Amino acid sequence: MNSIIAMTWKEMMRKRVLSLTLIMTAVFLIGFWYVAKTIGSDMASDRFDPSSMEYVLEQFRNGTIILSLGFFFGTFVVAFLSIFSSFSTVGGEAELGVLQALLPRPISRWKWYMGRWIGYVSLGVAYCAILFTALLVITDMYAGVPKDAVLLLKAFALFAWVVPMLVSVAMLGSCFFPAFGNGVFMITLYGAGWLGGMIDKVTAVGLFSEESQQSLNMVSGIMSLVMPADTLQRRMLAELFSVREIQNFMDLNDLGPFSFSTIPSNSFLVYCALYTILALVLGIRAFQRKDL
Repeated sequence: MNSIIAMTWKEMMRKRVLSLTLIMTAVFLIGFWYVAKTIGSDMASDRFDPSSMEYVLEQFRNGTIILSLGFFFGTFVVAFLSIFSSFSTVGGEAELGVLQALLPRPISRWKWYMGRWIGYVSLGVAYCAILFTALLVITDMYAGVPKDAVLLLKAFALFAWVVPMLVSVAMLGSCFFPAFGNGVFMITLYGAGWLGGMIDKVTAVGLFSEESQQSLNMVSGIMSLVMPADTLQRRMLAELFSVREIQNFMDLNDLGPFSFSTIPSNSFLVYCALYTILALVLGIRAFQRKDL
């Protein structure tokens, strides 16, 4: 299995998807730095007394907006890296005849599958750590960010959770669909989950009647269950900003599109864990039965 993991790492290093991701990440971070600087400069030190509660709340407010913007786009980058690195794992390599050359060797199918999975997930989580740290460091230059280590570890775990979730579903899909078809399927699936999150934000504003809002909430809930990645990221932001504790000191509904209307529950986190494990187990089972 270790040789499969190492092979996956080397393959990812050679693939253009990883190099392009790193280049676009650098461009994104430059743009994010400019946005953070612009928003942070809006709070001049002469507007508030640095020792006052208003200054602290304004720092927190700016930090919330800046980080929400950063993670909103950062989540897309992580998702696309996870999808495009693993969507052709089985289908694509079967078409090229790679599996016929590898699997006759003394290695069981489940070990090959798990080696691939661990390789993709480990690289994805490492990228998440770099991006997560970079966003915090840049934001800390111009606004307030959480400094509690336990809080940051919890938030990072939720942020990086998207990687094993998407890799598990993408590799499962690659057992049934050809490479191109599975890529389209995964992008559509992720887009549906993202749309569900946007519907939830829109309905929280209160622009619709009660009946329409209930219908939209039902649609949003179904989409979040089909692909819970976006909802998981909303829980990450809620943990990062300690929303349940801070809402006693400031109104978080005046943050516009960055408001926290609903916070996913712990039961939803259990569902996400079962969702990821089930996709991985079904993928291993499907691969063992697949005719190569």
